[in-house]
Amino acid sequence: MIKKQDVIQVLKTCEDPEIKIDVWTLGLIYDIDIDKENNLHIRMTFTTPYCPYGPVLLQEINSTLKNIKGVREVKVEVVFDPPWQPSEELKEQLGIA
Repeated sequence: MIKKQDVIQVLKTCEDPEIKIDVWTLGLIYDIDIDKENNLHIRMTFTTPYCPYGPVLLQEINSTLKNIKGVREVKVEVVFDPPWQPSEELKEQLGIA
C-alpha cells in the first residue's frame, strides 16, 4: 500500500518552473487520496488561474507520481476554490511579506 507521506516526498521534488519552489511547500496541493488499488487522486491549484506553466507542471507531477512503485493510475484535478494563498512564511521566502 502506498503511503501519503511517500506521495508528499515525491511532490516535494516537483518545482514550479517559474518560482523554483516545490508544489508541496508552495501549498498548491490541497488533497491526496489513495484508493485500495493504489490509484492516486490529487487536488491542487496553481498560483494563478492563468499560470503559463500549468500544463508543464501537471505533466511533471503526473509522470513523477507514476514512478512511485505500485502506483496504478494518477489523476490530478486542478481547482481554484479556494484560491491559492501563500503562507506568511512563504511570503517572507518570496520577499512579498
